[in-house]
Amino acid sequence: MKNDELKEMFKQTPELEKYMSEYLNTEYNTSINTRNSYGTDIYLLAKYYKKDLKKLSKENIQEYLRKCNKSSKTKARYITSIHHFYAYLTEKRIISINPCDGIKMPKLDKKLPDYLTIEEVNKLLDIRTSSPYDLRNKAMLEVLYATGMRISELCNLTMSNLFLEDKMIKVFGKGSKERLIPIYDIAIKALDDYLKYGRGELLKTHTSEYVFISSRHTKITRQAFFKYLKQLCKEKGITKNISPHILRHSFATHLLNNGADLRIVQELLGHSDISTTQIYTHLSNEKLEQEYAHHPFMHKKSHH
Repeated sequence: MKNDELKEMFKQTPELEKYMSEYLNTEYNTSINTRNSYGTDIYLLAKYYKKDLKKLSKENIQEYLRKCNKSSKTKARYITSIHHFYAYLTEKRIISINPCDGIKMPKLDKKLPDYLTIEEVNKLLDIRTSSPYDLRNKAMLEVLYATGMRISELCNLTMSNLFLEDKMIKVFGKGSKERLIPIYDIAIKALDDYLKYGRGELLKTHTSEYVFISSRHTKITRQAFFKYLKQLCKEKGITKNISPHILRHSFATHLLNNGADLRIVQELLGHSDISTTQIYTHLSNEKLEQEYAHHPFMHKKSHH
């Protein structure tokens, strides 16, 4: 959204400016990105009707949701953004009824995350380390698959987070919640090799507290690492829909397939709610059904 268009809209709806700058910031402590996306969603609604947002009815909003040709996921976000804004207006007694009340959320397809097979993980981790970048990339991939941490957590790892003698890594997750994750020998070896022979080469005369260093001597970004991961999968002939979290999904799925306890996996992944972790049990069950299909009596006709 163009800034001048937004400013113009703020002039017409000062409540929106207050809502974004004060309420979302102080009450919800939202990030700039979240505030911008909320603002954009409400801006698009205002642009559609070209009238005072305070005068819109439930029917107006339902019509808008019908007419905007968007996915269920996007529509659900629109409803959340718009509902929040009107909840604020009712709380401040600027309007008396929230026009979003009673508007149902669209049904969202729960898409199971893609994950790699153990063979694909082996293929991915089989990297010849002939440069400092190779050493770094191999260490990052090994650590991701060994710990299941998020890419953002990996990029933010500092030297003081590594307890390799104890075979542990300290991670700061969402909401700055810290957790200790065990790490096995193969990943420790890759990390050690990078720290001994790669990191100093990348830093040159610079210093950094971060473990994984970019070509600009600063910490690597998740975008840069994801770009590399996609390229590597292409080279290795892995055609799945690659996401930044694919190794995290693979880590969780492989643990559960091998009999790990769901609560432990929840703790390792840093999920505050176990229902988030349960998605991986669906993946395990799918695998179970596929394997069960090999039962010799599976396709046998009844004796009767």
